[in-house]
Amino acid sequence: AILAGGLGTRLRSVVADQPKVLAPVGGKPFLTRLLDQLQGAGVTSAVLCTGHLGDQVEAAFGGAYHGMRLTHSRESEPLGTGGALRAALPALGSDPVLVLNGDSYCQTDLDGFWLAHAASGADASIVVTRMPDVSRFGSVAMDPDLRVRRFDEKAAVSGEGWINAGIYLVGRRLLEGIPTGRAVSLEHEMFPRWLDARLCADFSECP
Repeated sequence: AILAGGLGTRLRSVVADQPKVLAPVGGKPFLTRLLDQLQGAGVTSAVLCTGHLGDQVEAAFGGAYHGMRLTHSRESEPLGTGGALRAALPALGSDPVLVLNGDSYCQTDLDGFWLAHAASGADASIVVTRMPDVSRFGSVAMDPDLRVRRFDEKAAVSGEGWINAGIYLVGRRLLEGIPTGRAVSLEHEMFPRWLDARLCADFSECP
């Protein structure tokens, strides 16, 4: 699942008439970078969770991308990252579900991430990456066994640390527990709740 429904508020001056996943990067829509990454890892089917100007995403990509089947799950009103993922669940056939934020790119080893998740026995796993200053992003605190214990908000901590890289593997049981009918933040509402389950981290070096 690619969470591609953001309003792109900070990009309005550059791509006011486009959803941010279609913003050109190196001459191609940013979304192609994520789809290429999934295809390179052997993913054969993806669900695009869209919202604002989602008709443009569907018009640009249709139902397939280089042999990868695409399904469009478009929200009629803003549901947040968690709400959009919950609404798309009927179209997602795997367990766990691989989730990517549609507004960031991390050149991580998705095969290795899957293997680490399977070996850990975690209910959900999150890719984290090291940053010299976490104050702009918020940080992720972990035990030595890589179990996530705490999420610190932006500006609550500073200095070097680990941040959320926007790539997750989440079991269907957890996804089914996301509230319906309202906006839900995956990062701010569900992840802290899932700490009581087993949420683990996987390291990545994101250029």
